[in-house]
Amino acid sequence: MANLAQVIPEPNEIIQFLKQEMLLKDISEKILHQKIISKTAQERGIVITPEEIQEEADLLRREKRLEKASDTLAWLADQLISAEDLEARIHQKLLTKKLSTYLFDKEVEKYFAEHKLDFEQFTIYQIVVSYEQLAQEIFYEIEEEEISFYEAAHFYDIDQRRRYYCGYEGKMYRWSLNPDIASVVFSAPIGEIIGPLKTEQGYHLFMVQEFIQAELTPETHQSIINKLFRQWLEGEFNYWLHNSCAVEAS
Repeated sequence: MANLAQVIPEPNEIIQFLKQEMLLKDISEKILHQKIISKTAQERGIVITPEEIQEEADLLRREKRLEKASDTLAWLADQLISAEDLEARIHQKLLTKKLSTYLFDKEVEKYFAEHKLDFEQFTIYQIVVSYEQLAQEIFYEIEEEEISFYEAAHFYDIDQRRRYYCGYEGKMYRWSLNPDIASVVFSAPIGEIIGPLKTEQGYHLFMVQEFIQAELTPETHQSIINKLFRQWLEGEFNYWLHNSCAVEAS
């Protein structure tokens, strides 16, 4: 099997490719984000231990089914990285998680209480068709019990996946839908047919099957930390960028 490492592009070729693909800005921002995270973690006295890195590396090997040392070495070679590169990646990942928890873990409950509506979920079924008249006819047929919502979705929806799942969209948050549509859909009684409502996709009929009360689960807890951390990181990045530009201009 040919070894890609033997023909890997030169650094200047990689940079030129990133420029051509308009990816250099995104990569540069990610590098600067890492610098901000590392600097802030150092200032806060946050460290990652060798044991933590080893535990994460073992988890990665299990996920990749790298049972033997030779399997791991072969995988690293295929990724064009060394064991040290992998360790650095794991270190940065763990540092980011530990810093985000350090900064925002105590703010989660307050944020959840202030934004509780954003975490309410609804089990949604939907039918989308191309023509208003057809949507209206389907609505009346469902109302008159000539056809069920699920059958109508299976026969008429323009989306193959929804046809297969009989209109099932899954659990959705309020913010998952356009605000104007969400205000109509989520204020209707459970099981009531809603629509037709027009969007760029076509004409929609909705049915809310279940309301799921907002609950601060471990997953929601972590998602709030991640959101607050992203906002903080973007603010720090913009502050750093502004100061750098000001220094250059002076």
